[in-house]
Amino acid sequence: MPRLSVIVPCFQVQGFLRECLDSVLEQSFHDVEVIAVDDRSPDGCGAILDEYADRDPRVKVLHLPENVGLGRARNAGLPHATGDFLLFLDSDDTLTPGALRAVADRLAETGDPDVLVFDYARTYWWGGTRRNALAELLASTDGVFTAAERPEILDLLMVVWNKAYRRDFVEENGFAFPPGYYEDTPWTFPVMLTAARIATLDRICVNYRQRRQGNILSTTSRKHFDVHEQYKRVFAFVDAHPELNGWRPCLHRKMGEHCLDILAKPDRLPPAARGEFFRRTAELYRAFRPDETPGAVGSAEAAGAAGAAAPGLGVLDGSYASYLLREQAGRAGRAGGRQALRVRRAAGARARRALTGLRGLRSPDENLVLYSAASHQGLRGDPAAVYRAARELAPQLRGVWVVRDAEVAAGLPDGVAHVLLDSPEYLRLTARAKFFVNDVNWPGALVKRPGSVHVHTHRGTPLKYLGADLLGKPGARLGFDVPQMLRRADRWDHSLVANRHSELVWERVYPCHFASARTGSPRNDVLVTGGPTDFRARHGIPADHTVVLYAPTRRDYVRGGHVDRIDLARFAADLGEGHTLVVRLHPALATGPARGMGLAELHRRGIVVDATGEPHAEEVMLASDALVTDYSSLMFDYANLDRPIVVHADDWAAYTASRGAYLDITAEAPGHVSRSYRELAWLFASGGWRDEESARLRADFRSRFCEFDDGRAAERVVRTLLLGEPMPEPPARVPGPAGARDLLAST
Repeated sequence: MPRLSVIVPCFQVQGFLRECLDSVLEQSFHDVEVIAVDDRSPDGCGAILDEYADRDPRVKVLHLPENVGLGRARNAGLPHATGDFLLFLDSDDTLTPGALRAVADRLAETGDPDVLVFDYARTYWWGGTRRNALAELLASTDGVFTAAERPEILDLLMVVWNKAYRRDFVEENGFAFPPGYYEDTPWTFPVMLTAARIATLDRICVNYRQRRQGNILSTTSRKHFDVHEQYKRVFAFVDAHPELNGWRPCLHRKMGEHCLDILAKPDRLPPAARGEFFRRTAELYRAFRPDETPGAVGSAEAAGAAGAAAPGLGVLDGSYASYLLREQAGRAGRAGGRQALRVRRAAGARARRALTGLRGLRSPDENLVLYSAASHQGLRGDPAAVYRAARELAPQLRGVWVVRDAEVAAGLPDGVAHVLLDSPEYLRLTARAKFFVNDVNWPGALVKRPGSVHVHTHRGTPLKYLGADLLGKPGARLGFDVPQMLRRADRWDHSLVANRHSELVWERVYPCHFASARTGSPRNDVLVTGGPTDFRARHGIPADHTVVLYAPTRRDYVRGGHVDRIDLARFAADLGEGHTLVVRLHPALATGPARGMGLAELHRRGIVVDATGEPHAEEVMLASDALVTDYSSLMFDYANLDRPIVVHADDWAAYTASRGAYLDITAEAPGHVSRSYRELAWLFASGGWRDEESARLRADFRSRFCEFDDGRAAERVVRTLLLGEPMPEPPARVPGPAGARDLLAST
């Protein structure tokens, strides 16, 4: 008996079917069977299924004598499933790598619940990916619960394929799918309300394909009227189970919202049928309105709260004409909002021009410094190090941080002056400030005032192509305006460099008017001097553990930038006892679906520590004993610690072809290079990661790329660039740059 049964109904999806089946059969978890149901598909689906069944005994194929529709095709597969748990996968969707292993582990961890709810991401036909917007609901519990205990779980998309079901639970309750569209509705609500033990898995397990055409829900048809019958079935189930009567307010609200959502979609209903659909919805809404008198709420008091009247549903108590007027008013309001935004922007532009006109009237405030980092995300990186040094060395300087919104402002330490981007105060300060310190470009609307000084700190030593070099890499510059970026860089007065390699690169790829300042990287001062970090304590990492930091970068050859190069759970296990694996994804991936592909769940289970959201990379580096990276510029900073570095370069050729690189990091690496996971695991199993050869490679690398990092970079910026004081060149903490060949020198 397999642990998992995956039921896959198939109809006219021959172009997607192989990808779907491969996503199941190529999982690392093999204790699975596939029940593939050919719903009398007129294309090649049946032959494809038979082909897979011939070569893999885990595939069982059921050919239906007639087309019965999605729901009843799933029903046909149910009696043939023998697994402990059932999963349903639509044949144009796919499982993500490692999904079944994560599901099986979570089922075991939670003691085989009735239902396990997991996450999904929408994958669009044009290549985009968007994670479920309510993913946080899956991360808020470690144990099992009921819907009454956590009614917000019903706010998730009411579909069948984002869950695993205990087969005995399904059979005992006789759950089955009805015919018609929206067949998931009368399955999911009864299942979720009946389940005594529900668990969640904060991991994207399904890629929900958003097809350009052929998707049932985007097909214009009267079949969308089926939603009314499906909700009648939901309420009939509640009628047959009086203990669920307290859920009526919630279900009533869900029904109204669902039907109005269908009506609002322009591609669902034929225009001539829209009025009829509204009237039928209104009739249903009135017919199932819950009794106002106290009823048998029982354990579903929370359900009553969840079913509170939602704004907008009152339109169902009126006429279709009233609904149309409301929709027209809403469209007009949205259009008015867009017009108001245009007016505000125009007014802002006039205000900026007016403030710019103050140039000839008032000189800059010599003691006002504006700071920003990571696109206005608060105290981070080099600007934060300069800010702290200025507060100590030059208290007469008034430092103000530009932040993007009130949420970032609320996270600032006490006593830190700040201003919101594009606010009137921001406009006033940018017209008056003498100094501007930033690690990315200031907004294009900011006009550089004569007498102001712009200090650009950058965000590390460059390995991959940047600036003007991106003009030759169309994939890497997708959505990136190089000429505009160069116009913004024209405002720089000083460009900070940590080594002569950076100096050479910046002066080439930013053909602007700045002067290179050999100050070192201010944020690296703490790495040189060995500052404190409480990272281990905050994450419960034992003091005697060897901490391996894995910091992969993003890829330009895939949309979204995320590629799983190694199996994190396997790597953590292979490191063995006494080791902790810490993972820090590229900042550009922090808010996308990348962490939901398994990292968040591994962090919750204590297998790895997810440090992607840590605002200060220096603290994470200080807490680690070794770095594994591919092509992240973090390696140049980490070299200041003089701790082992391993470069995992299994796709170096693809990376350089798509993005370009200024040096061959595999030939001039700061440590050993692995070309496969087997080599990476062997380096740590054998101890090669910290042998004499790794130390020699690291010393050569440090001599070249840590040339100006001596622990006084922030002080040097404050004294020489903000105060105008003389300061000697950085002492020779490490030897001068090695004679290694730089690819720039030959181009």
